[in-house]
Amino acid sequence: MLGIVRGRIARGGVNASSLQKIRNQSLIYASSRSYSSASKEMTVRDALNSALDEEMSADPKVFVMGEEVGEYQGAYKISKGLLEKYGPERVVDTPITEAGFAGIGVGAAYHGLRPVVEFMTFNFSMQAIDHIINSAAKSNYMSAGQISVPIVFRGPNGAAAGVGAQHSQCYAAWFGACPGLKVLAPYSSEDARGLLKAAIRDPDPVVFLENELLYGESFPISAEVLDSSFCLPIGKAKIEREGKDVTITAFSKMVGYALKAAEILAKEGISAEVINLRSIRPLDRSTINASVRKTNRLITVEEGFPQHGVGAEICACVVEESFEYLDAPVERIAGADVPMPYAANLERMAVPQIEDIVRAAKRACYRSVPMAATA
Repeated sequence: MLGIVRGRIARGGVNASSLQKIRNQSLIYASSRSYSSASKEMTVRDALNSALDEEMSADPKVFVMGEEVGEYQGAYKISKGLLEKYGPERVVDTPITEAGFAGIGVGAAYHGLRPVVEFMTFNFSMQAIDHIINSAAKSNYMSAGQISVPIVFRGPNGAAAGVGAQHSQCYAAWFGACPGLKVLAPYSSEDARGLLKAAIRDPDPVVFLENELLYGESFPISAEVLDSSFCLPIGKAKIEREGKDVTITAFSKMVGYALKAAEILAKEGISAEVINLRSIRPLDRSTINASVRKTNRLITVEEGFPQHGVGAEICACVVEESFEYLDAPVERIAGADVPMPYAANLERMAVPQIEDIVRAAKRACYRSVPMAATA
């Protein structure tokens, strides 16, 4: 397979240095730009699909592989239409063997290709953890920079609905703890398009954590975001809502919960600043600390387990750099410290809810009596 793809690249006369120069010229970093003037709406699913399509069209070294990505158009239809457009040599259906196709993908990246490997759920990435960590993440360092591994591992991460513990775990903290990986977690359609393009173009291995429940969600999107050259910077958070009383950090689906909580809090006179992390590794520590130095309070929100979580890392970086600015204890909102229950009522109790964020913000702003004081 790899020989066929590389052969086609050679016959097409693609010059690697020229291609990279074009990419560098077209890269748009959006950290200093505004995209509020949305002209239409787009689902996260379509945003991811369009990003894949455009990157495959721009670079013949990009190919997609995974279970049901071709004939079935993708388990979540992220790869819809790609097989018909690019053929089975660049949209590769694989057997149900994550360790096998993840290893093939890493090998292809060693040889200069840019694989996008889809896991049907990131829970199944555990079958391929050796290749993700030992083969991909560590290779550049252990080879003294001689081996580049431009590969993207993408798919749904975290809790869906009624799929049990084996399909509901958040792996942001797992992969975020590993040097050599970049870990991204989009929330909106703008995030999905801009970050996936950045991930595919990046020379390092990227873990791209989507959320199944967000695929069908529509978000406003501007003409500038729809431009094929649009790209977001890896490692830069976005302030989704400005505020002055309390900082709320979140990523993926929890950004929406944080925004809804901020609306409720605003009605009670509490101005919450909501930060969409976008990037788990590298973490935008400067944006987080700048916000905390303004609001003097911090709440972290995530679906993952509380111990050794993303929120714990954020708390540590704020304590290290901005402790003297804190006017209240840091609040961490996370999933329950249990495998995800299957029963719907227990499942809801095991993941953070909007009211949990509201209560935490009120405690941080001393608008309610702390639970410990009522014991």
